[in-house]
Amino acid sequence: MKEKTRAMNRLVIKIGTSVLLDDEKKISTGKIRDIARQVKKVRQKGIDVIIVSSGAIGCGMETVGTKKKPREIAKRQALASIGQVLLMKMYRENFEKKDMKVSQILLTHEDIKNRVRCLNLTNTLDTLLGMGIIPVINENDALSFTEIKFGDNDNLSALIAQIASADLLLILSDVEGLFERDPNRYPDAKMIPVVHRIDEEIEATAAQTGSEKSVGGMISKLEAAKKAGLYGIPTRVVLGGKKDVILKVVDGAEVGTLFLPGRKLARRKWWTAFAFRCKGAVWVDPGAERAVMDNGKSLLPSGVVKIEGHFASGDCVEMRNASGAVIARGIANYSSSEMERIKGLKSVDIEKELGYKYTEEVVHRDNMVVI
Repeated sequence: MKEKTRAMNRLVIKIGTSVLLDDEKKISTGKIRDIARQVKKVRQKGIDVIIVSSGAIGCGMETVGTKKKPREIAKRQALASIGQVLLMKMYRENFEKKDMKVSQILLTHEDIKNRVRCLNLTNTLDTLLGMGIIPVINENDALSFTEIKFGDNDNLSALIAQIASADLLLILSDVEGLFERDPNRYPDAKMIPVVHRIDEEIEATAAQTGSEKSVGGMISKLEAAKKAGLYGIPTRVVLGGKKDVILKVVDGAEVGTLFLPGRKLARRKWWTAFAFRCKGAVWVDPGAERAVMDNGKSLLPSGVVKIEGHFASGDCVEMRNASGAVIARGIANYSSSEMERIKGLKSVDIEKELGYKYTEEVVHRDNMVVI
């Protein structure tokens, strides 16, 4: 990894709410001031920095004087709207003290899904960085709802790392990294310094640790690392409160857990895998699973055993095996109602059943990504 850091040109830093809290569980201007100090030194090394920061709802709760996060979505959205103003005020003031300027970008999933808007985002980020401005990005919680939410800022930071072609995604957490088992229950638990591949065993390990207090948890950090890794970007999860942790990572110190990238997807394949929100699932039999996973084949109707959800032709769907594990994502050539009618049939029988036929494949290989 040291060789990688020497060539680093662009860094995305994701800052969780827990990293910004003081001993009284309030968003701390001192924490942001310390991040500004480190970012200043990183930029002096010639490295661009993009920040993805949580904390808007927490700031909103402080502003209105409530200690318990409401369950109602409308109230959370209102708190996010109130708190985002204070959060950005803290970033602006503390970064200006270090002679740096920040900008605010609020996003929903629709901004990534739409190719034109996503291209505009790419150009805006490049322009801001070229002007010496540090973009501070957050999900637009005041407007987001289930259909357009990223889910958490871990996943958002992975998408930003890909869109900005970052050299590293650095996730500041309230844990040191990924442990082999829950360190809260097992004090002798050892941290895993390097993850070469995020497989079912690693995912099970993350699920058992239950380590993160914030929204995402370690599972979402693995999801983010997987997304970034599929675009050739390594991810490092570190303890955000550790002294000079950002500087240590940039200087090549092996702190936290490093998730190494896998194969790099082409931009179009990445779009299929991550830019679109899945609208449903297609369950496949073992033969179709082997064809898709091992032989690089398209998914034919004969291999489909069950349809889940409601989707139209052109929507993104997940492909699941008999045990329910997601094996791939792709763009459906037929709607859920059409697939329900042609599942299990041979391709030559599609027109006989429907009265028409778009293609022989329900999901074509060119529009599919094996996960």
